[in-house]
Amino acid sequence: MRNEDFRGRIGRTIADSEPWFEEPEHPGEGAPNVVIVLLDDTGFAQLGCFGSEIETPNVDALAAAGLQFTNFHVTPLCSPTRAALLTGRSQHRAGMRSVSNFRTGFPNMLGHVSHKTATLAEVLRDRGWATYAIGKWHLAPMEECSAAGPFDQWPLARGFDRFYGFLDGETDQFHPTLVSDNHPVDPPGRPEDGYHLSEDLVDRALRMISDGKGVRPDRPFFAYLAFGATHAPHQAPPAWLAKYRGRFDEGWDVVRERWYRRQLERGVIPPGTKLAPRNPGVEPWDSLPENQRRLAARLQEAFAAFLDHTDVQIGRLVEGLRAMGQLENTILVVLADNGASQEGGPFGVMHEMKFFNGILETPDEAIARIDDIGGPNSHTNYPWGWAQCGNAPFKWYKQNTHEGGVHVPMILHWPAGIAPAQRGTKRDQFVFVSDVAATLYEVLGIEPPATYRGVAQHPVTGHSFARAIAEPAAPATNRLQYFENGGSRAIVHEGWKAVCRHEKGADFDSEPWELYRISEDASECDDLAAAMPDKLAELVASWWKEAEVHGVLPLDDRGIELFGARFRDRSPHPKSRRYVYRPPMSPLPGQASAAIGGRSFDLVAKVTRAPGDEGVLYATGTANSGFSFFVQGDRLVFDYNAFDDHRVVESDVRVPEGTSTLAVKVRRLSSRTGAAELEIDDRPCGHVELPLFMLMMSSVGPSVGQDHGSAVSRRYQAPFAFSGTLHEVVIQASPERFADAAAAGHAAEMSRQ
Repeated sequence: MRNEDFRGRIGRTIADSEPWFEEPEHPGEGAPNVVIVLLDDTGFAQLGCFGSEIETPNVDALAAAGLQFTNFHVTPLCSPTRAALLTGRSQHRAGMRSVSNFRTGFPNMLGHVSHKTATLAEVLRDRGWATYAIGKWHLAPMEECSAAGPFDQWPLARGFDRFYGFLDGETDQFHPTLVSDNHPVDPPGRPEDGYHLSEDLVDRALRMISDGKGVRPDRPFFAYLAFGATHAPHQAPPAWLAKYRGRFDEGWDVVRERWYRRQLERGVIPPGTKLAPRNPGVEPWDSLPENQRRLAARLQEAFAAFLDHTDVQIGRLVEGLRAMGQLENTILVVLADNGASQEGGPFGVMHEMKFFNGILETPDEAIARIDDIGGPNSHTNYPWGWAQCGNAPFKWYKQNTHEGGVHVPMILHWPAGIAPAQRGTKRDQFVFVSDVAATLYEVLGIEPPATYRGVAQHPVTGHSFARAIAEPAAPATNRLQYFENGGSRAIVHEGWKAVCRHEKGADFDSEPWELYRISEDASECDDLAAAMPDKLAELVASWWKEAEVHGVLPLDDRGIELFGARFRDRSPHPKSRRYVYRPPMSPLPGQASAAIGGRSFDLVAKVTRAPGDEGVLYATGTANSGFSFFVQGDRLVFDYNAFDDHRVVESDVRVPEGTSTLAVKVRRLSSRTGAAELEIDDRPCGHVELPLFMLMMSSVGPSVGQDHGSAVSRRYQAPFAFSGTLHEVVIQASPERFADAAAAGHAAEMSRQ
């Protein structure tokens, strides 16, 4: 409390003074808790209650006891959806038109949530709610997500009291890169011990809630639980993988047709809705070679196992709330951030880094490691055919503004707020993701602040659907909604939809739009653009007006180009490309660590050691790909792991006792080959040819003085920390990156989001 806020009276003594105590904000007795469970890259059809045969009994039970929203829409990409969800504004007005990895110098792409659009957590915390964020964040520039900060866009700075999860767009489910509050932490277990991130997240969520309620039972909470599931990598414990073995051998044509029929039978889609034709690039299942079918089926099995396992964790969360006596008055919302992902390509991928190194692994080659799929030694994503199946009955995918990218499942469960007669019913009003915050504000009796922390706020533009919770036939409140991603655009207005699938570089003014009577043609099968040009022109004009209102402009279809531009004056990469690391250090995210992908570089470590001292000096990547530089058996070792093809060189002399400099000099010799030379105290002592010089090694960043996560080298068990004294590691990378390497790295980052 500041002295100027004091409202009592101060005399010369206590006898002639009057105390005053500032009363903290409290929402009042009976204020509900709020829990938002966000799934990643989960298509409209993939939950059991929305048509799938994947087993999701816990989510289905929430729908059976709550409300199932069948006309719910989001943005086509994760960061923009999260910004709109947490602020109640359009994603562009919130400064997040694309993934948070970009900054463009325009208000619609800040790389973080605008301070002019306060988050639900910021507003609810000021009104007396405890606030917890668990899981994926991806709302801060990734180059600012190392232990060096800055921390002003991390969850604790944007309204959350506690955070446990990961800051990037994805992480390995068995070896995640984790943050607790404002500092990196190691996972509490390993896959061989049964560890999986989704289980860990629910454990942490329940503990945070229990800690808060145990001491302050009067205080409601807001918990934002954003799973890594079902974003790639699709990874699940062995029992779940075994459960789905052979379940998708019929192929995507048969399965998609069956899920579509289930959707019609259950009223998830309107009667008469057609099943959209296959997207370009999706071939008839029966026409595929046997190995392609085997690989595709196994990749879909891994996805199903991942989703099923996540559903079990949601069930644990629900039962935990029930055991605490909190479920009855908790508004629980389950939704997805965009449609099913197209990033697996036509075949699916065993290891995404191979693709970004120009290695187009065919099904005939990938089939040799089919049993790795879904486990710790894989980084898989399924092919287009299964993604479209997951988006049934729609066409296109995540990143597209057609329904396959933006029409997703949503469930609202609130025993105290939903009349028994309404439980288990459906709502078909058009709803957009920013409407969720507006609805919560109305239900909780909160007026969003016009000014927050001294910053004038953009108005909440979401439309509350609170009336529809009680009234199934209540009219839709959101009657005009625009969409935009990477230049692709759409607008929905009272049963009509105009949509343009933008091709990079195409002229925004002349490229074609499509027109659909979406109230009668939910799957966008009958394009009326040629038959009704005046209606199309009306909707396109409305889109441009909405773009002005919501800060969408300028239209920008850049992607790869923005990865370098985003750093500007806040870059963690010196122009000299010289990096100096001194332990102890936390593991580094890839975008804030030495940029060596596609570059020649020298790595020099200064150490002091006694006889027998050994361990990792510097390692980057995982057991799937990367390199490790270490001392073992008194020898210096460099292990270059190019997708499980280990090229290892060991020094031909011993590492001396005392202080010495240990180096590896890596050179790119041609477009795809390289070599590495070991040196001890500037004397060459080992050489190895690198038949595959990786353009991008891994999505996992490096660690200094140990090997964090899964072991890059087979010659030790992680972390294999160096037992001597590591004074420093200096990396001097080539200032210029090869063009193909830059393109590979940028494309990989974009796809990962």
